[in-house]
Amino acid sequence: MRNITTLLLLTALTTPFNLAWAETAEEKGLAIAVEADNRDKGWQDSRAEMRMTLRNKQGKESVRVIRVANLEMDGDGDKGITIFDEPRDIKGTAFLTFSHSLVPDEQWLYLPALKRVKRIASKNKSGPFMGSEFAFEDISSFEIPKYSYRYLKDEVVNGEESFVIEAIPQYKHSGYTRIEMWIDKAEYRTQKMDFYDRKNSLLKTNIFSDYQQYLDQYWRAHKMTMENHQTGKSTVLDWSNFEFRTGLTEKDFEKNDLKRQR
Repeated sequence: MRNITTLLLLTALTTPFNLAWAETAEEKGLAIAVEADNRDKGWQDSRAEMRMTLRNKQGKESVRVIRVANLEMDGDGDKGITIFDEPRDIKGTAFLTFSHSLVPDEQWLYLPALKRVKRIASKNKSGPFMGSEFAFEDISSFEIPKYSYRYLKDEVVNGEESFVIEAIPQYKHSGYTRIEMWIDKAEYRTQKMDFYDRKNSLLKTNIFSDYQQYLDQYWRAHKMTMENHQTGKSTVLDWSNFEFRTGLTEKDFEKNDLKRQR
């Protein structure tokens, strides 16, 4: 029969370290978030294509074709650029994000019709991104210090045994009082997110599906479905053609180059 010391050692070796020793709901929630973040480090840079489908309450659809590039930053949030190729009336629209861990994110939007770059003010980041059900704050990378955390329960979602944790924004002007996240126990991938508005009512849900693995380590959902429960609208993001470590540098993410993105 194994003694208690042996059992504790085996537990520590087979469970992520921070999670093994987390005691309170807050400690466990933070440990889960940190483990998920640590498993997605080291990809350096990425490119992908995306098809954004907007659906109104009546089911009418409009489609946008987009290119996305991201740069992983050591010690800070990631940088990302989103370029719209279709439809013709918004072709050339470009959106640049510098995510940060402890200070407000920086975001700029170039609108070809106005021929100018507009900075997105922090107080406006809860607004809809290009008419979608994703807010500007949803486009930033998920940085651990931006939230406080709490473990809620275990639950099966999308067929995956998952942790459910609560993340409460710690930055000003968020449109959310809290976010509930389902993170699967197998690979620590986000499976679902529930967003609660400033009145603490369920606002929208984002479902992640069709995960595929790259470089034998990094998981990416090829489909995200954001449903707004209050308006009946939804936005579906279909991702394709992921590439990693393509040689992107900070020079590819400069505000002054937004007008020249094609």
